[in-house]
Amino acid sequence: FNEFGVDGGPAAKALKPKFNVFSKTVTAHAGVEVPEFDIKVLVAAAVAFKGVGGILFIFGSTIGAYLLALQQVIVTPILYDFYNYDTEKKEFGLLFSKFSQNLALLGALLFFIGMKNSIPRRQLKKKAPKTKTV
Repeated sequence: FNEFGVDGGPAAKALKPKFNVFSKTVTAHAGVEVPEFDIKVLVAAAVAFKGVGGILFIFGSTIGAYLLALQQVIVTPILYDFYNYDTEKKEFGLLFSKFSQNLALLGALLFFIGMKNSIPRRQLKKKAPKTKTV
C-alpha cells in the first residue's frame, strides 16, 4: 500500500505491458475487444479481491472462495503469459509452471465451492409428539 501511489506503483508498471499483450492476443484470437481502463484499477481490484477473499475464505465462506477464484481467473492469464514465448526458451518453462500452479489453486477453490454447496444446511427437526400414558 505504501508504494501504490497515484500511478499504481511498481505493480502497475510491471502489469501494463503484460496487459497490453494479453489484450492484443484476446483481440486477435477471439475477435473480442478488451475495454480500455486504468491499470491501477486492476491492481487495486486484485489486491482487494485477494485480501477480502482470503480473510473470508479462512472463516469458511464461499463468498471468499468466489472472490479468490475470480481473482485467479482474471490475473493468472495476464501475469503468466507463457503462450507468448517459444517452448525452447527458459521463460516459457517458468511461466508455464507458475500458470499450472495457479490453475491447480483455482481447481482447489472450485472443489471447495462444490463441497460447500453439496453439504445440506442444517434443518430444524420437528419433534414427534410424545404418546400419553394413562
